Amino acid sequence: MNEKNFMVVDFTKKIFAHISAIGGYVPENKRTNSDLEKITDTSDEWIVKRTGIKERRILEEGLATSDMAVSAIENLIDTYKKDIKDVDALIVATSTPDMLMPATANIVCEKLGIENVWAFDMNAACSGFLYALDMGASLIESSRYKNVLVIGADKISAYVDIKDRSTNILFGDGAGVVWLEPTNEEGILDALLLSNGTGKEFLNIEGGGSLYPASSQLLVDEKRYIRQDGKIVFKNAIQSMSDTCVNVLKRNDFSVEDVNWLVPHQANKRIIDAVGNEINIEEGKTLINIENYGNTIAATIPLCIWENTSKLKKGDLLMLTAFGAGFSWGASLLRWTI
Repeated sequence: MNEKNFMVVDFTKKIFAHISAIGGYVPENKRTNSDLEKITDTSDEWIVKRTGIKERRILEEGLATSDMAVSAIENLIDTYKKDIKDVDALIVATSTPDMLMPATANIVCEKLGIENVWAFDMNAACSGFLYALDMGASLIESSRYKNVLVIGADKISAYVDIKDRSTNILFGDGAGVVWLEPTNEEGILDALLLSNGTGKEFLNIEGGGSLYPASSQLLVDEKRYIRQDGKIVFKNAIQSMSDTCVNVLKRNDFSVEDVNWLVPHQANKRIIDAVGNEINIEEGKTLINIENYGNTIAATIPLCIWENTSKLKKGDLLMLTAFGAGFSWGASLLRWTI
């Protein structure tokens, strides 16, 4: 391990996982509201009013989710001078794997030139990063792994019907990553993660799985696109994210006033604002970057933290919250340690 980043940990005492480095990547190509005005019956004013989004990034054809994940990891390594060979576990949270098998995590390992790593994908849709972060923290807390990469990455543009204005205005591509290591100081404190199957008909991509496998018919079938019932998703997202935020604070004896930064899933500016109002967090304590990237699925939370690291101070209490297909949802608490 690089001596500069080495931390002495007493494994006879309580072990926390903490974020020791963070990286991100977004494609150069932009899809602006002006671009969408030329394709569907919409307007910049209508999109901004309903979502808060002005543009989103679109990965070029021929590249996949793994390429963005690798670029995000390379950004982390360059910024924090990490040694990729120290990694002993790697989790990719994604709903848009390069292929059904092998796991995108395996492909990332191959592209980075690392071997003999515990690696797999996790799909909890837009809640995926929170689920993967909790899993990564558990690996560290078990003392069986010392350096864990947790990546949120999605090329969701591959599943967007460009003519469907209920979805084409929302989604963009990107990747974010954190490096977890053990510490005796507070790091990742807790996570309350929940799910059910009641939302599967309201937000889904039906095609491509074992129920509706890939075929020539699927190429012309709407089942290959992401579809959602916006009103139902909107209502459930606000309630579920707000409730888990309140409950995770309560069970850790914190109040909302103790939170330095709320980092919500960047799905819709109106949802973000509504959650902030529901939990009564102070204005200015919510991190937002949806305006420039839209909803990047599992990448939204790590990308939002990555873009705002200059605002964060060591010891800050961060509360992360997300809601996604399934439905799946939750909230996490962590101390910022960089």
